[in-house]
Amino acid sequence: MAVKIRLRRMGAKKAPFYRIVVADSRFPRDGRFIEEIGSYNPAKDPAEVVIDGEKAKKWIGNGAQPTDTVKAILKKNGVL
Repeated sequence: MAVKIRLRRMGAKKAPFYRIVVADSRFPRDGRFIEEIGSYNPAKDPAEVVIDGEKAKKWIGNGAQPTDTVKAILKKNGVL
């Protein structure tokens, strides 16, 4: 089972926000997930990021691969 840390799109049309989730890579983008570890709202200025660093580090330590966007968010917030 390939586990990824990725964004799950939420919100209205033309007004998205995202939840940062841990999911099996075979499931759809907005489908089933294992655990929610944070949120990301690019609509605010500056972009609002809330993330549980401990859970993110735990999942990365267990072998979960963050997507490119999530990796950039984690680096910006000092988790990686």
